[in-house]
Amino acid sequence: MMTTINAFLAAKGIYLLTLLLLSLGVAGVIVCNNYMKKLICMNVMQVAVIFFFLCLGQKDPGTIPVAMGEAVKAAEYINPLPHGLMLTAIVVSLGTTGVGLSLLLRIREKYGTIEEDDLLKKQAQQARRDKKKRRELHHPGDE
Repeated sequence: MMTTINAFLAAKGIYLLTLLLLSLGVAGVIVCNNYMKKLICMNVMQVAVIFFFLCLGQKDPGTIPVAMGEAVKAAEYINPLPHGLMLTAIVVSLGTTGVGLSLLLRIREKYGTIEEDDLLKKQAQQARRDKKKRRELHHPGDE
């Protein structure tokens, strides 16, 4: 029984790790009320996807796709396309993280918090004040 479990984990364990990372990221985005924590969980999800694609690009009897002294058959090379795409994904991930952090700074400057519940309360209060001001502009004598 244990040898079967060990063999399964040796063969497919990396995909379980990827699934665990993705699940943690999704759960964090759903559960956390702090926008900074949500941004971190989004990064964890991005890492899980990148990790998954890099694992798919590997094969056991493969070699790097660089011309060496001896001629190697094309079937023996590791496909470089997933690795190149994931380098691009890493750059995009850094860019989206930077934009997310700058948006969080602006939100904190404007509202004084990055907690979702507090922001919703402040937005509701602001909407009530705006509605009252509009009502006063249209009907100055009514209160």
